[in-house]
Amino acid sequence: MGPRFIRPGGLNHKKEFNMKKRSKKYQESSSLVEKGKEYTLEEGLELVKKTAQANFDAAVETHFNLNIDPKKNQSVRGTAKLPHGTGKKLKIAVLTTPEKQKEAKKAGASLVGGEELIKEIGQTKKANFDVAIASPEMMKKIAPIAKVLGQKGLMPNPKNETINPEPAKVVKELNQGKITFKSDDSGNVHQIIGRISFDDKKLKENFETFLEEIKKAKPKEVKENYFQNIYLTSSMGPSVRIKV
Repeated sequence: MGPRFIRPGGLNHKKEFNMKKRSKKYQESSSLVEKGKEYTLEEGLELVKKTAQANFDAAVETHFNLNIDPKKNQSVRGTAKLPHGTGKKLKIAVLTTPEKQKEAKKAGASLVGGEELIKEIGQTKKANFDVAIASPEMMKKIAPIAKVLGQKGLMPNPKNETINPEPAKVVKELNQGKITFKSDDSGNVHQIIGRISFDDKKLKENFETFLEEIKKAKPKEVKENYFQNIYLTSSMGPSVRIKV
């Protein structure tokens, strides 16, 4: 058996959540999803939009439950460039040398600095951004704020290219739809692939691009049944199981 999978919306296979505690609107939306059925990607996207409840442009998320064993150091991680982005404007911080700061700012970074920015983060103990990028020569100076960044999963890492001699290039790629992903300690991968306002074609292309990268990241130890369950959902909406 694969690892325990918590479904989007907080439901798990043991049904620990009492549906009566859900709002009437949620229950009405959930009733449109046939229990136990696997939908095609096209059907799933249609249902996700139909069952979206949020009064804002909700995110469309995909959740993969993979047949990997984190206890045996099996993990799935990588990057993907979603052709249509996620619809979210990222707040990117760049820690680099003065000669690279102007270029990073021009590329779209929200916060740019060197030792003075490191000092500010260290004093405030706050990291109000979504991604941190650092040029290699800055890494030895980041030690004082490693704990602050680490607690929020923001520590620059060469595996996702956030330690890079060309930080401006990374900023540009992130703003164009590049995302990083990593399986959690239950063997699940969660990713936003767009917004309810995206048309079905864009959402489908984003999903298929992400799916291919998940396939490429398959650990060599896993021989079969790599995909245990795949779900689509909107923010606060019910989950829809997808057949791939």
